Amino acid sequence: MSKKTLLFAPVAFNLAETTRMLEIAKGVRQHPQANQIFNIQFISDGGEFEALIEAEGLPLKKMEPRLTPEKIQFIMKVDKGETFAPAFSQSEIKARIENEVAYLQELKPAAILTGSYVTIPVSCQIAQVPLVWAIQSTWLPEFFKHGAGMTDRIKWKPIKWLADGLVYLFINFWVRYGFLGPLNKAAKQFGVKTYRSIFDYWRGDVTLVAEPAEFTDIELPPGYYYTGPLIARQDFPLPDAVKQIPHDKPIIYFAMGSSGTPEIVANITESFAHKPYRVIAPVKAHLDKVPGVKIPENVLVTDWLPAHQVNELADLSLIHGGIGTVLTAAYVGKPIVGVGMQPEQDANIAALVRKGFATRVPKSKDPSAKVQQAIQQLLNDPEAKKKAAEFAKVMEKWDGPCLTAELLLEKFGS
Repeated sequence: MSKKTLLFAPVAFNLAETTRMLEIAKGVRQHPQANQIFNIQFISDGGEFEALIEAEGLPLKKMEPRLTPEKIQFIMKVDKGETFAPAFSQSEIKARIENEVAYLQELKPAAILTGSYVTIPVSCQIAQVPLVWAIQSTWLPEFFKHGAGMTDRIKWKPIKWLADGLVYLFINFWVRYGFLGPLNKAAKQFGVKTYRSIFDYWRGDVTLVAEPAEFTDIELPPGYYYTGPLIARQDFPLPDAVKQIPHDKPIIYFAMGSSGTPEIVANITESFAHKPYRVIAPVKAHLDKVPGVKIPENVLVTDWLPAHQVNELADLSLIHGGIGTVLTAAYVGKPIVGVGMQPEQDANIAALVRKGFATRVPKSKDPSAKVQQAIQQLLNDPEAKKKAAEFAKVMEKWDGPCLTAELLLEKFGS
């Protein structure tokens, strides 16, 4: 019997999404039954993290049209709400869909897995291929209808109810203008259904919620499945400078993922000067974009690092709030300070604030003073450390890659 193909479509300029797809693929390869049933194939339209896919020895089809670095930067600004414009033009979307559909008709995959590859849901409809979304509970309507974590500090119920509604309307409008509007025009052109809301768009034939159920405690609708965390575990060694960092002071792990705003990263980096702790900061890619940054003596700036290893060394994580970064930090049971670059990341951080071991600092041009205050508070908060350790034990019960492989086998293996 010939194997079926699972096609993975990550946005390869997003580190968290690329590694999440890789963890699922590795889970399938390591699962005795799933490995016998499925072949794995990746596609990507560009991004520096294509190299991670190739490093795992997984086949990668590079789709056209390719995303230039300038286009990627523009898409990220739209995603973070720093630019209010459609992420893709109608001609770009049409070209992408036509190429994707041609490839799907040639490959005939059993299913396509994605986390935010914009045009794939429309292409799946046209080619009649099952779609598997890998999302998070902070993308569900139940979460957004309660303020998406952004209204938690409002105590008076009538004002909170109003604020919740405004947040819900704004996020829907922002995503519709930046992404859904052009997609719906294309869907009409190709004769398939349009999307009523962002939540309709984020719904697959199977929808994976890549976190433990206890992260937000939201009851999932039919067709949605908690998988547990899908944490990046790329197998490359820590640099000697990181391994040999002195432990004479508390260690802060400062990571802003691939979506951090360079100027904000630079301001926070400079604010570590003369502070009573050491900092491991894999933020070189961001700082390279800001001329004249002064790196304090107590800060070790590096390229990307294996976060699951560095978090073990740290006493506290200072992160941007992407779901992968949040869950990796929570997995080791240490307090967290979060500065979200976009609403989704604010929502992820807020979920851990409610657990009692995180502090969310609002994004601003220079949030460094509030960041330093939050670090000092959490480093000296034994209750936060206790709650972080308790939640880490909850996380350990979930084997995300294995559970996901079993679910894919159940849904598409027969």
